[in-house]
Amino acid sequence: MMCSSIDTPIFTQRVEALQWEKILQTLYIQGFAKTGQILSSEECHQIINLYGVSTQFRSCVKMQQYRFGQGEYQYFAYPLPAIVQSLRETVYPYLVPLANTWNEELGKAFAFPNTLETFLETCHRAKQIRPTPLLLKYESGDFNCLHQDLYGELTFPLQIAILLSQPEEDFVGGEFVLVEQKPRTQSRVHVVPLHHGEAVIFAVSHRPVRGTRGFYRVDLKHGVSQIHSGQRYCLGMIFHDAT
Repeated sequence: MMCSSIDTPIFTQRVEALQWEKILQTLYIQGFAKTGQILSSEECHQIINLYGVSTQFRSCVKMQQYRFGQGEYQYFAYPLPAIVQSLRETVYPYLVPLANTWNEELGKAFAFPNTLETFLETCHRAKQIRPTPLLLKYESGDFNCLHQDLYGELTFPLQIAILLSQPEEDFVGGEFVLVEQKPRTQSRVHVVPLHHGEAVIFAVSHRPVRGTRGFYRVDLKHGVSQIHSGQRYCLGMIFHDAT
């Protein structure tokens, strides 16, 4: 089943209608923010149905083989499905101002361009040419260890996870979790419950926090707790490509 029936103008309008000012403020303060529903139920099912279409993907990863956890995920191939491409292109410009603010506060000279197309051209010149959006599948007993999605020297500092399955109906358990580590302190855990079709935007690996002597770096990792029953599908949206 090809995922090509998306009404791009309506989808774009829905993304534009999100409370971006509040989302970005929350992201800056705590390093993650929920969006509210970003995909319709029909769109979620369209993406889930792609999982069995091998031509849509460039590779499949069995998590237990690499001690990433238990479960599996597949990286989409270019050209991306229309809904995935549209989501990636539409959301990116809203995140660029915050991404550049974070770079400035951490003393990084690189400024992210306003469009995803231009940024990906930069990635490809750096030999980061493989697409990174992915579709994750978890079944009973599966989980995802804490990790960071770093695929090369060029990293866009924000990414998205969208829950495609219905909690308590399609699956039980499987909470999205974030762990932040500030210098010389104990780690702090955030459990982020998501609704069907809702996204969480979060820091890929670190973010700046203002201290008494200027900004310092706070590291973050993310993962998924164990699935108790059912199946859980999630769309991961990373904006930089991989080496």
